[in-house]
Amino acid sequence: MEDTKKTVAVVGAGVIGAAIAFELQRRGLQVTLIDKGEPGRGTSYGNMASVALDFAAGSGPSTWRKIPGWLLDPEGPVWLRPSYALKMLPWFLRFILAGRPSRLREIEDAGMSLSAHALADFRAMLSAIDAPGLMTDEGCLAIYETEAEFAGDRGHVEMMRRYGFQFDVLDGGAIRELEPTLSPAIPKAVLLPDNKSIRNPYELVVKLAASARALGASFVSGVVRNIQKSGDGTAVVLLEDGQRITSDFVVLAAGVHTRTLAEKLGEPIPLETERGYHTQIMKPGIDMRYSVIWPHRAFMITPTAGGIRVGGNVELAGLDAAPDFRRPRVLVRHAQRAVPGLKVEDTTEWMGHRPSLPDTIPIISSSSKMPGVWYATGHGHLGLTYSATTARLIADMVTGAKLAVDVTPFRINRF
Repeated sequence: MEDTKKTVAVVGAGVIGAAIAFELQRRGLQVTLIDKGEPGRGTSYGNMASVALDFAAGSGPSTWRKIPGWLLDPEGPVWLRPSYALKMLPWFLRFILAGRPSRLREIEDAGMSLSAHALADFRAMLSAIDAPGLMTDEGCLAIYETEAEFAGDRGHVEMMRRYGFQFDVLDGGAIRELEPTLSPAIPKAVLLPDNKSIRNPYELVVKLAASARALGASFVSGVVRNIQKSGDGTAVVLLEDGQRITSDFVVLAAGVHTRTLAEKLGEPIPLETERGYHTQIMKPGIDMRYSVIWPHRAFMITPTAGGIRVGGNVELAGLDAAPDFRRPRVLVRHAQRAVPGLKVEDTTEWMGHRPSLPDTIPIISSSSKMPGVWYATGHGHLGLTYSATTARLIADMVTGAKLAVDVTPFRINRF
């Protein structure tokens, strides 16, 4: 870097944007973090607190075969609102194309290239903000209600073996030895020891933003309307309230809202929202040691934020439709089936917008249209998992440092 301190505007103060702002500020850039709300109050507020290294491509024949049944099941893990079906059609077509065998292996390689660095990068980030205790030591248990469910997930298990991911298959009593709260009716589980949990994901984002500000970063509240290039080569971030923030670089990390800004820059991206729900239970009546995922029903149970959080699911209904809180109540019923002692007292319900791309892997890329602009979006279910690694890669690209990961698969113009 030159002696003159470079300036960078980071748009979006969720876990991705806050991590990027902190990493850039501590590397000597002058950061302005911009968001319409307070850091961590958007989608990052309600994630399932999981640092999940076992990347799984969303597309592929095994998924295609399940989708019709999921859509017809009122309590299934995926729900498409009929009024939004036509708008989703182009995204679905890209999703299907991403499931071709050759493309699927490329996607798995790309996702696992991020996973290979995620845990070490996350621990380094927590250490840098003096918060190593925010990550648990325990792993995650994937549970299966029947042997048929386990057999149906065998492709994912084989993929973990292929990439050298650590796991243990457990039966019967061995499951209850690790997590006594689980139902005796669950015959099979897979222990994922390297899939950690965060004790409070909102607190993590707040600490990242506060740490960036302690190093000299500033925070601006407002809605970004557009990005323009000035005559001297700097970028101008235009806010709806008339504010103009001039900077040498801009990083767009606004989740699904990045889509609108990308369109204005002339590089549209197929970014959709997977609406996810959770129920935070503050008086669950039990203590759980491990987070639990039920792959067949696509939801998690996680001890976090001072209670137990039950969430997951995918609702395809766009940004503007009102939440349908029947969805999280279905998940709570499933959770009580897996954890019979779970009480549902002192609860809150929440809905957020995961930024989802049809090929499952994120965009971590320079702009193909405007020099000095970078994108970090589309992380889907793995925003928390990949936050530290994404921050490191964006900071490396902005400062010209050597990259630890080949970012070619994550380029913005791959679609």
